[in-house]
This record gives sequence, C-alpha cells and structure tokens, in this order.
Amino acid sequence: MGAKRALIVDDSRSARLFLARMLEKYEIDVDSAESAESAIEYLASHRPDVIFMDHLMPGMDGFQAVQAIKNNPRTATIPIMMYTSQEGELYLGQARALGAVGVLPKQIKPADVSKVLYQLHLVVDRRTAEQTTFRPVSVAVREPALEGSSGAHAHRALTESALREQFAELRRALVAGVDTQTDRITAEVRALLLQSAQPPPPEPPTRPVSQRSWAWTVAGVAILIALVSWAQRWAEVGSLRAVRTELAGVRAELARRTLPAVPGKGVAAVSGAGRSAGEQPRVASGAAAAAAGSPPASAASRKSALPTEDKPLIVAVPYGADALGGSRLEVIRQFLDRLNRQGVSGVVDIRTFAGRFCLAGNSTDGYSLAPDETPANRCDVVGNPPDEALSSAQRTPLAFANLVGTVRSASHGALDVQVTTGDPAVTATAYPQVSTELTAGEWNRAAAANNRIEIRLH
Repeated sequence: MGAKRALIVDDSRSARLFLARMLEKYEIDVDSAESAESAIEYLASHRPDVIFMDHLMPGMDGFQAVQAIKNNPRTATIPIMMYTSQEGELYLGQARALGAVGVLPKQIKPADVSKVLYQLHLVVDRRTAEQTTFRPVSVAVREPALEGSSGAHAHRALTESALREQFAELRRALVAGVDTQTDRITAEVRALLLQSAQPPPPEPPTRPVSQRSWAWTVAGVAILIALVSWAQRWAEVGSLRAVRTELAGVRAELARRTLPAVPGKGVAAVSGAGRSAGEQPRVASGAAAAAAGSPPASAASRKSALPTEDKPLIVAVPYGADALGGSRLEVIRQFLDRLNRQGVSGVVDIRTFAGRFCLAGNSTDGYSLAPDETPANRCDVVGNPPDEALSSAQRTPLAFANLVGTVRSASHGALDVQVTTGDPAVTATAYPQVSTELTAGEWNRAAAANNRIEIRLH
C-alpha cells in the first residue's frame, strides 16, 4: 500500500507547518494550500486521502469550500476534517450537515492526530485509546483560577458544576426508579388480570369461591402496589427538592462572600488593580456580577449599578482561551439579558486586551507558558501569539455572533453590541521591573491580570 496523502487548507503558514509536522510523523505525505480557491484548483488534478480545512480564510471560507468539494462527484468521497478554532454543538452540526466528518481544534496534541487518523483508516494501529482534545461535541474546559475576584469566580464555577452533576445524577436515578416501578406494576397487574380472566379451578362444594371476592382482591392488590410506588416517588421528589434548596443556599452564600454589598448601589462591586492611566475599574466576579441581584428600586440606582467608561465590568481571560467564548460568553449573555429585561437602550462596548506573557517554544511547534522558576530575561518570546495570530473576524466566535443577533432582535434595535481591541498600553496591573531576580511566574501573574475583556455601556 502506497503512502497516504493529506491536504491542509489554511491561510496561516504556522498552522499549516504545525499540523504538517505531526502528520509526517505517521509517514503521511502532506500538500498545503493557503486558500480555498487554491485547494479546489489542486483537487482538479490530485486526490488526497483526507483534507484538513480551516474555517475563516480570505475569499471563500471553509464551509463554502466543503460544499463545493462535496458537490463535485470526483471529490465528494474525500473525507474533510474542519481544522479551526471554532467550537460548539451548533458549529459541529453545521459542519456535519455540509459533509465534514468532524472538527479538529487548532490547539491540537499528537494523541488527537493519532485518533483522527485511526478513525479515518489512514494508520494501521491506534496509538492510544484515550481521547484528549479532539471531541465531536465541545465540552466546558475548566479554566485555571486567577488571584482576586477571578479565583472566587473559579471556585464558584467549580462548586456549581459539582452540584449540577449531582442534581443531574439524582434526576436520572429518579426517572430510572419511576420507570422500573411502573414497568413492574404494569407487569404484575397484567398478570393478575390474566389470572382473573381464566375460569377458576373447580373446588369442593363445601368451599364455594366467590368470583366477586376474587375481583376485589385483585383490585386491592393493584391499588396497594400503586400507593407504594407513588409513596416512593414522592419521597424521591422530596429529596430532589431538598437538593434544589441546598443549591439555592450555596449560590446565595457564594454571592454573599464573593460580592459584598456596596451601600447605595444595585449590584456588588470590587475595586480592581490600578491602571497605568490612573483609572480604578470595577472588577466583576464572573457570571454572578453580570446577573447579581434584582432590579434596583430607582432609575438613579440602576444607572449607578451599570458599568461606565470610568468603571467598566472586567472579566479575566486565561492564556490561550477565546476572549469571547467559554465562561466569558456566559457573563456577557447574562449581562445583556439583564439590560434587556430592564429596558436599557444603548451600545454595549466590549474591549479585548491581550496580556504580554513570558513564553517558551517556537513558531513551528507552538508556544506555552514558561515554568514559574524560569528567569524572566530567558523567555523565548514575550507577547500573546494566539491573540496576535487571529484577525478581527476570527476573534468573534459563532456563538457570540448568534448572541448579538438575538439581543438586537429581542430589543428591537434599542440595544446593540460592538467589539473593539483595547490599547495594550492600558493595563489593569503594572508589569514588574525586569531584573535578573525576576521570574517568569511573577511576570505571568501580571500578564494574566492584563489578559481581559472590559464591558462598558454607552
């Protein structure tokens, strides 16, 4: 059998080289194209065994290219794997509807490549049975806790996640128990009815059997079984209600501890670290700050509770994470829902700020955070390559774009959202002075505080 061949379609040269090096380790020949138009021209005279297709590219995008390839009988049977930073069940459904076999993230690991090649029958053995990054459906990724308000948000998110899992497990057990009891009762009643329908066996004349008495006995047994089943079900419902009450109490306690009330204001706020420009922004602790409390009693208190130019709502973004995805998207969603419920009109300005991290690695194999004990003057690069490699269109995930469209429609155009890139010189925490004693861990803690989004209402 000859060597397999793969085609990588991506306008990013570093992304093409990174995936090509992984494929070449499996003795797969790799061809590349920097645009969808070049890929279609290549397919006119070549037939690769698999195509890795980026989504956002100049000119024809990845979905349009997949549709064109699948509409051509000569290339329709070639498997196409989307190779993109897009995520979510909605995006996966759209990709599969057009003919793609799955979605492979840009932050890829060798084990993921091995699993994909095994599923596409391009390698003879499976390197590992453990699935890591590659999944057909995106899942929530636990983000590292940061200092201050971000740490409280992470603790709250983990607690709520654990309670949700217990709640779901109890609900599944309740449904399974009810279904089992229902099936058992139905089978017993059916057996009793069949027995009652049969003629009673002959008995001695001295002990006549009343058919009416037998029917009442069957009915009584059926009623007793039904009562026992319903009693068990109500007991399980009571346990479920107790869990709900406990969950509500935990949420209230977390809100009280992480967001202390500020007299005269409708929401809780915590002052953040000073900026280099002299501002004192308001730092929100995750989704609780976006949806905290009930609507204020007056218009003046409601206005003071909303983020302004001087006091924006700040949400930290972990290194390498999507600024407008994950838990940040949920914060934005709850904040916009609150504005829509209160009838607030205006423009919500979301600014993204990229922190400058001390990184180790290279442009070919990728970068990662340098170990904490590494001297800061020994960093391979100081910056944010994942953010710098994305265009403005690529920084807007599909789920965020759908959310903006929903908000505009629900508010009838009274509420709009715009996304801008903030000035890197405006920092939430000042970077430490570079010296021979400074470590990468100290530098990256400041970079993590500056890697953020700020939400303002105009």
